[in-house]
Amino acid sequence: MHNAKFDLKFIKHHLGIDVEGIFDSMLTSILIEAGVPKPRGWHGLGDVAYRYTKTRLNKDLQVSDWSANELSRAQIAYAEKDAEVLPAIRESMVERLKKMGLVRCAKLEFDTVLPTAYMELCGFYLDLPQWSKVAEAEFARSEILSQEILEELQPVIEQQSLFGLAEINLDSQVQVQKYFRKLGIPMPDSTKESYLEALKGEYPIVGKLLEYRGCKKSSTSFGDSFAKFVNPKTGRIHADYRQIGAEKTGRFSVNNPNLQQIPHDADHRNCFKAEQGNMIGSCDYSQQELRILADFSKDKAFIDLFLAGQDFHTATAAQVFKIPIEKVSPDERTFAKKLNFGLVYGIGVQRFAESVGIEQTEAQIIMSNYFRTFSSVDRWLRAQKQNVLRTFQSRTASGRLARYEVDMDDRGSIAKAQRNAANMPIQGTGADMTKRALRLFYDEVIKGREHLIKLVNVVHDEINIEAPENIIEDVTEQLRECMIKAGADFVNAVPIKVDKKITAIWSK
Repeated sequence: MHNAKFDLKFIKHHLGIDVEGIFDSMLTSILIEAGVPKPRGWHGLGDVAYRYTKTRLNKDLQVSDWSANELSRAQIAYAEKDAEVLPAIRESMVERLKKMGLVRCAKLEFDTVLPTAYMELCGFYLDLPQWSKVAEAEFARSEILSQEILEELQPVIEQQSLFGLAEINLDSQVQVQKYFRKLGIPMPDSTKESYLEALKGEYPIVGKLLEYRGCKKSSTSFGDSFAKFVNPKTGRIHADYRQIGAEKTGRFSVNNPNLQQIPHDADHRNCFKAEQGNMIGSCDYSQQELRILADFSKDKAFIDLFLAGQDFHTATAAQVFKIPIEKVSPDERTFAKKLNFGLVYGIGVQRFAESVGIEQTEAQIIMSNYFRTFSSVDRWLRAQKQNVLRTFQSRTASGRLARYEVDMDDRGSIAKAQRNAANMPIQGTGADMTKRALRLFYDEVIKGREHLIKLVNVVHDEINIEAPENIIEDVTEQLRECMIKAGADFVNAVPIKVDKKITAIWSK
């Protein structure tokens, strides 16, 4: 099949049949070409058929009306031609997968198609009236914050308005930097949230700016426009889950709408609910990426922290600052937490200093202590960064391959590739774990009980289900066990931990 999810949804919905043993030529094309620059439509059947079999397919009838009770002869011939070319495509692709070491990863993706199709069929219930109220409140709050910020900026704005407060664009980095600096605020070179967080404690206006941006985004991106995505028959959102949404890491992306970017606050999340008589079960991997890093690096000190079963960030701080764990301060824990998670994304001294609100010299000392403590983590990260400049690629535990274009004369290009090369094996292996868990849960728990158990959402390391109140506890525990089992397929140096929660609403 090509784009098997589309066909599997149709067959499941109308015939109640699960199609097994699929080979998806679209997903295979994405796996093989990950990181290679390509034009639009590269993974469409027409382009794939020509690349792998030199067969030219006329796709003009793709946009014809396929809803008629009786298809035309031309449409039938078109469908036959599409089906006819698939075995030859598969034969050619299998050889490529073997040669590139992608067989295990490809099987993982093929196994994930069925639960993904089922998840889209299930959908996620959204309380639209409650959602609209939240959007209205967010818009009203953004207007209030905007006025308050402008009032505080008036003394430093050169040109006053004849008709009230002088206006500036609070979404403009240049203007925000200019006028905030005039207030004596040491604004960084970027006004991204991560750079401003460290300033909001000392400068309340920075906190207002961050809140304003959050409210504005919520009211525009997550406002009444969501109504169009609610199916009028089911009252649920049936989003489009793209299995390899992030080509290099293999992470899911979600469109129509993007359920991965729903704000974490209770106001928004609580609008997603279980239907009457049901509850929502949520399971998420605890410190998934750090456990993967421990497995990759084989750092004994890092591994021992997980084996000890203590709060990981507090224990890390105790190691780095050479103090008893009970004497770790909140600030020291924050430093350790920022470093722990920052490692995965290639955080540097400057970025770390800005994120915790300290001088770069102090940040350098803390980071140096960290890498002395966890020397094998340091070596693994350095090895990834060196390797990408030789091979221009990296892999996950499943063998998923990502390629990088690197301009060796451009320091920025080199730095970007090195960050990605350190991050990709970790994030990508996390995606592999989640996908394996989805299939295990579908096979071991959902099959035969589709009328009871719904798979409603996945957000990176979190899986959400819906089931009747009388079985939700057992089913959520089964989901947790499946996720642990899936994690153990890829990580064995440290135990896999999965947290679970049962609520009437989607909470974080």
